[in-house]
Amino acid sequence: MASTQKHKKPEKVRPAGFPTRDQVVEFITSSEQPAGKREIAKAFGLKGQEKIALKALLKDMADEGLIDIGPARAFHKMGGVPKVTVLRIVDVDDTTLIATPERWEAEGQPAPRLRVIERGKRGALTIGDRILARTEEAGRGWVAHVMKKLAKSSEQLLGVVEEMADGKLWLRPVDKRIRKDTPISDVGEAKPGDLVLAEPHGRPPRISARVTDILGDPFAPRSFSMIAIHKHGIPHVFPDRVEEEAEKASALPLHEDKREDLRHLPILAIDPVDARDHDDAVWAAPDDDAGNPGGYRAIVAIADVSYYVRPGSALDKEARKRGNSVYFPDQVVPMLPHELSSDMCSLRAGRDRAAMACHLTINAQGKVTAWRFTRAVIRVAAVLAYEDAQAAIDGAPAEEGAATDSRLQADALLDAALKPLWACWALLRKARDARDPLALDLPERRVVLDDHGKIVSVAVRERLDAHMLIEDYMIAANVAAAKALEQKKAPVMYRIHEPPSRDKLVALKDYLATFDIPFALGQVVRPSTFNQLIAKVGDMEEKPQIMEQILRSQTQAYYGPQNMGHFGLALGSYAHFTSPIRRYADLLVHRALVGAHGLELPAPKGKDIPERSSLSQDDYENMGRVGEMISGHERRAMEAERETVDRYVAAFLAAHVGEIVQARITGVQNFGFFATVEGLGGDGLVPVSTMGAEHFFYDEAGRALQGVESGDRYSVGQRLELRLAEADPINGSLRFELPDSPASRGGPMKRDRTRPGVVHRGRPKNIRHIGSKRGKHRK
Repeated sequence: MASTQKHKKPEKVRPAGFPTRDQVVEFITSSEQPAGKREIAKAFGLKGQEKIALKALLKDMADEGLIDIGPARAFHKMGGVPKVTVLRIVDVDDTTLIATPERWEAEGQPAPRLRVIERGKRGALTIGDRILARTEEAGRGWVAHVMKKLAKSSEQLLGVVEEMADGKLWLRPVDKRIRKDTPISDVGEAKPGDLVLAEPHGRPPRISARVTDILGDPFAPRSFSMIAIHKHGIPHVFPDRVEEEAEKASALPLHEDKREDLRHLPILAIDPVDARDHDDAVWAAPDDDAGNPGGYRAIVAIADVSYYVRPGSALDKEARKRGNSVYFPDQVVPMLPHELSSDMCSLRAGRDRAAMACHLTINAQGKVTAWRFTRAVIRVAAVLAYEDAQAAIDGAPAEEGAATDSRLQADALLDAALKPLWACWALLRKARDARDPLALDLPERRVVLDDHGKIVSVAVRERLDAHMLIEDYMIAANVAAAKALEQKKAPVMYRIHEPPSRDKLVALKDYLATFDIPFALGQVVRPSTFNQLIAKVGDMEEKPQIMEQILRSQTQAYYGPQNMGHFGLALGSYAHFTSPIRRYADLLVHRALVGAHGLELPAPKGKDIPERSSLSQDDYENMGRVGEMISGHERRAMEAERETVDRYVAAFLAAHVGEIVQARITGVQNFGFFATVEGLGGDGLVPVSTMGAEHFFYDEAGRALQGVESGDRYSVGQRLELRLAEADPINGSLRFELPDSPASRGGPMKRDRTRPGVVHRGRPKNIRHIGSKRGKHRK
């Protein structure tokens, strides 16, 4: 005992009333605000020398492992997290988001995983988002109450290492919205030209980048899509447990004796020529029932994904985390592992496949008068490309010796399968025309690559009757699924498209006024309202951009359990049922149908796979939350796909820098105007600084730039010739010049970094702004 006393560290003298270690820990764990030294001193009424003693106490407590210091120099209990802190969402457990502290510096301890709790509608959060949250211990773990979603400004930087003439390295961003490069303070093993992930360091204005991951050559095959995958945090590697479960699930017996057998019918899958999976197939035949003269029976057969991907399984959790498949020109990031998405759940020709069959009865007016759903086994007669099905129905002769298998099969199945499908579609088309849904026929770009990932062409997809035929069959099945669930009072994951907001309609009215096209705001707005507007536009030169503006006036569709109708399709009830391979919403609709219509099959035996394939209790309780989540995933996928196509377009055009191209103005600002290459897409800027010494007026209401001396006017929608000055595949950006302006050197534009601290702001010197009465009421 004496020996112990001899070596014991002498206790420091503390002032009277000074807080104990326990009191300090209790205060910082219960404080509603970050508890730094100042807050602790204020709470205990410490002054002068007491503050110095407090500093020493806090250092001792940190050395002893009782507390740790977090962001903003706030203390928290060791092994815990600050009461209020910044978290990053890293995972999804069923419907619960999981977050970890953005900064975690406790050596030897893994970062805690906090369950995120949202109150009210703060906007759907997803993996990669940053939040400010209030944290607390609950049970055996931690929970985080969201205070607000934070901007992504301090996320990792994605860019290409670029070496300047002076030998210094800079990070050129892949996001074309970021116009400033970042000096690299730590390049690690990366070399100039490498695509890298980096962390920002320092404080503004002295921000530098430290390379953390090398992603490789940005021009290698599949790199453009990998840029988008990393930028948007899209999960693209399946965990081993998910792959293993997919193998087990794919071996499940079909239970043909308990399914409706439709293998005798010539059911067809009609898809794009480059389709990677086939999840829907169709069949139709005249209805001989005396009660339906002139009518048809049709079947829309959809891969029975719910049989293989069951609630609560590892497959289910991973599919929910992804929300949907993401389709890039060079690869697909599937929602489900390839054992299912490309094999057992893909309706291959000549193979027995499990399907969910939607049986439709259609009368002579094209109205669907009855429907029923069954679990079936089918054997697709053929997988046809849209173009081949169309050519066969049109009677176009196949080129001798050059006909594909798809075309030969289309000809062979013309009478037995294709003609009845087209005849039944003629009825569905009648009903569609009577409904008068929104008819925006906007072009879709298609990037064609060769086997080595090199761009062969960029073209607009041709719109055929075959495309509209499949679309109308799918819409009919989606409506039937929603109504079949409503009849049973079962939960529905609706596809919702609300009418345009008044603000957007006012903006559209202002825009149309620049073309002298009237648009009354007092009317009840229906899809037919916009169709009549499109008809008025007729073949005007500005028709494409007017249609784009009408599209922008629409609200964004989303998923949710409360039915708000589908404005664009002019439908009262609508749900996605036809693509459960690639959309989680459709999988939930299939599960709901299984439960509501008694379609459960015998439970799997000895495969560690959940018994039920119908909706689980968790599915029931979290429909709203899941709807928000997968709507966010859908927006993420759309943005990633669009950016990747822009990069491919820029790469394709890089070989044409210096050439004159046909372009169309898509936007005007005081610093220049944006234009797109006709037929290809991709936005590029014509900076006003390159338009000569002439002064220009910026007419905000008219969305135009007009020369003071020449009177030349550049307005939205105008077609003109431009010289392609720059095409940057890294960020997908283009830059144009007027044909009569002095040509600049082609290729990526080098930035002048000799004066990094100088930033020119404000209106360009040759711009004057016109205030307009028409623009005053804008919001």
